[in-house]
Formats: sequence, structure tokens, C-alpha cells
Amino acid sequence: MAKSTNTSETPQTQSVTSVGKILKCFSGSLLAGSLGVLLFRLTVSISAIYAHKPIASTNITAINIASAVRTLVIGMVALGSGVFSMAALGLFLLGIQLTVRRLLGQHPASDA
Repeated sequence: MAKSTNTSETPQTQSVTSVGKILKCFSGSLLAGSLGVLLFRLTVSISAIYAHKPIASTNITAINIASAVRTLVIGMVALGSGVFSMAALGLFLLGIQLTVRRLLGQHPASDA
């Protein structure tokens, strides 16, 4: 089957699309960064709560399970914080790259 190409797209339409992609990069970066910061604050809050409330049990098995659950909860929230923060950084850097390419007049080889 032959691929059909869209030849009705003008350079003006491509530049508008480029501006749209740049705005999507920066708005996505802002959103992901906000979620990363919120999850980081949640991680700090959870760890502070766990630090001030000791496990009230004398059973060794219960203490071990509670300690494992606390570690898993803090680890999962910290992992989410890291993932969203890295995504925010990547989107921000992509937005800068697209902005520089647009200012220099370079267009990427494939605009997928």
C-alpha cells in the first residue's frame, strides 16, 4: 500500500503546529513539575508522621510487617515524585530545544 502524504500543509501551518508543540511542552512541564513538588511534599509529610509515631506492638512479626509497609509507602510516593520531576525536566528541555530550533529556522527532519 502506498503512503499518502498531506501536501496541503503550508509553512504557516507548520509554524503554528510548532508553536502548539512548544506550548504543549511547557504546559506539560509545568503540570508534571507541580505534581512532582506535591508528591515530594507528601513524601516528607508521610516520613515525618512515621517518624513521630512508633509502631506500638511487641510482636516481632507485626513490627517487621509494619516496617515493610511503611518503607513501601514512602518508596512508592518518592518514586512517583522522581518520575514526575524527571518528566518535567525532560519536557522543559524539549520545549527549549524546539524554541531554539524555531528561532534559528531549523525544522526537524520528521515532524511526527
